[in-house]
Amino acid sequence: MKSLLSAKHWSPYLAGALVGVLATVTVLVTTAILDKPKYLGASTTFVRVAGLAEQVVATEHVSANAYFLKTKIKVDWQMMVVAGIFLGALLSARLGNSSKYETVPPIWKERFGPSSMLRGISAFSGGAILLFGARLAGGCPSGHGLSGNMQLAVSGLLALVFFYFPVY
Repeated sequence: MKSLLSAKHWSPYLAGALVGVLATVTVLVTTAILDKPKYLGASTTFVRVAGLAEQVVATEHVSANAYFLKTKIKVDWQMMVVAGIFLGALLSARLGNSSKYETVPPIWKERFGPSSMLRGISAFSGGAILLFGARLAGGCPSGHGLSGNMQLAVSGLLALVFFYFPVY
């Protein structure tokens, strides 16, 4: 087990199987506890974190926001999953001795130069656009791919097709 945790790269088959087990357990547990199945996803968590942060500076704006009336601002199991993804990735990189600190990756530096400010602004902007699209589509592509396929949804199949065959 120790050699698996400290491996530089995990088998994609093992990682995929573990994600499948996690998705199945998530549905079973949430159905048993909440009487309603909940599926893996992350994009709602980022919106809720933004709402939590906004409540600190503009409570009345958040309480009057139609979106936040429908999507309650709360720390829930999905937020813990997102925190676990971050912590698990960090732990895996440390145990596998594959982490390194770099503000500008070499491939970025070759194409756009050494500015860490440009890199940060670009990463933040790209993330904001991605999150906007995820919310517009009713969830992120990985959520549609994983959870949608569990439900045999066409959107789940399409998400996975475009994972494997991206359109450029």
